Amino acid sequence: MMVAKRRHTTKMPPHTEMALYFFFHACVFSAPAIQAFLPAPAPPTAVRPLSFRPLQRFRPSSLLFSAFPGAPPSQYSIDGTPLPLLRPGTFAASVHEVLLARFDEPSIRRVLQSWHAADAGHVRKAYVGDVAGSSIPAADSNCIQYCTSYVPGLRIREWWWDAEGRDVRPPWAAALEAAFPAIREEFLAVTSDPTFGRRGSNVWAGALTKDASDYGVGWKTLVLMDRGQWEPTNSRLFPRIARAVHASGIPCTEAFFASMEPRSEIKMHSDFTNFVLTAHLPLVVPEEGTGKCRLTVGDETRPWHAGNAMMFDTSLMHDAVNETDETRYILMFRLWHPDLTGEERGALQFIYDCLEHPELVSNDLRERDRAQEQVATLRNLPEDLLKPFSSGGFGASRTSNKRKPKKRKKKK
Repeated sequence: MMVAKRRHTTKMPPHTEMALYFFFHACVFSAPAIQAFLPAPAPPTAVRPLSFRPLQRFRPSSLLFSAFPGAPPSQYSIDGTPLPLLRPGTFAASVHEVLLARFDEPSIRRVLQSWHAADAGHVRKAYVGDVAGSSIPAADSNCIQYCTSYVPGLRIREWWWDAEGRDVRPPWAAALEAAFPAIREEFLAVTSDPTFGRRGSNVWAGALTKDASDYGVGWKTLVLMDRGQWEPTNSRLFPRIARAVHASGIPCTEAFFASMEPRSEIKMHSDFTNFVLTAHLPLVVPEEGTGKCRLTVGDETRPWHAGNAMMFDTSLMHDAVNETDETRYILMFRLWHPDLTGEERGALQFIYDCLEHPELVSNDLRERDRAQEQVATLRNLPEDLLKPFSSGGFGASRTSNKRKPKKRKKKK
């Protein structure tokens, strides 16, 4: 296959590789999500495990080219610390210039700060229990925000509504809870089919690296959407669930099922990104009500309850436990922080798209156009899933394949 030559293949310093690698994994345990910086030959089919650092798999020479060579870089600061200038002709500088061509600079200044900070290798690690509402003394607290991808000025909460449901919740949460019976029914029906593993794409994928598996090996995923792009095979495997997610209006960048094996734990960790929050819709919770299946965010622990949506901040240290003898299943989302403006979401999504499709900042117009078409196609839910379903049950064909019996001619 012919590969177009790209200009400006200057080598990055190691800290820049690290920063760009971690930037914008909305992350997961990715979910998902961290290989956000690897140029994949095809749309990703597995949630990228969190906090792993396989820099040998990052190929900077394949990304460093500029649509705007020689454009003057700008200087930004974050948390009061001035950031170094971007080097003209690099991938980071190219993305910066295209962002300025698409958006007014003041409206996305926080995103540009975040992008420059990632390029500089900036890491934020701070105790935030005082603003998150924790009552645990700082010396004993796990309410630590640990970010390599950080947009300043966003509110910090361990949990975004109380356990009793008294707080006002966004409409998408109520919509998903209302659809829970149908979501659970389809999930159980499809996953119990013996052919399920062969028909799906990367079904129940585990950790992709040793660093990710160090948090716990009992956590596996099945992707429906990654970085704003629908996985076509799996979304068609769960058509009603994909439609329910789409119809709920949840502002998610990732959607996937996550399983947690019996007698397993996910150790304390961060997902390294503060501009994306995490939501769960628990589907199967073994021994519900006993507290044996539970999640701790910062300093507060809550059990999962089937059908009850929860949203929390995984830029804070968090862990999970399943002490039962059965597998726990949830439908999991990464979604934009509600304090982001529409312009900021658009800018962040464009950066996601560039990391997945670096041709978006190519100096070849045809390459850019092809990349834009591909991104637009993958961002939309497949058209066939938007059509009304027949009453034939989960996984049923939308049109009957049965032939009408032929009328026999009467013998004269």
